[in-house]
Amino acid sequence: MRLRVEFTTEPFDLDEAPRHAVVAREVIQAADLDAVDVGPFGNTAEGGADAVIAAVDALLRRSLEAGATRVSLQVNVIADASDGPDAPDAPEGAPEIAEDGR
Repeated sequence: MRLRVEFTTEPFDLDEAPRHAVVAREVIQAADLDAVDVGPFGNTAEGGADAVIAAVDALLRRSLEAGATRVSLQVNVIADASDGPDAPDAPEGAPEIAEDGR
């Protein structure tokens, strides 16, 4: 399973990146992730589930220790390149839902 994480840390400082924001970016850039994109108002990274979950754990711990008062994040399951166009949208092991909703 592949995941995409998007995150921001607060409080914001438009003049200079706060220590917690720098630490969060360092954690993500050092992690074994793909497609890392860091910016002033949000950051995104993709990778295997284990790598993303480990990076999110480190991100939360280290950015809070560095002074973040809020960390907003979203994690999404994304299609794996090997899934192809006929792959199911639900992760493996997810319950099947019949057309009538049952």
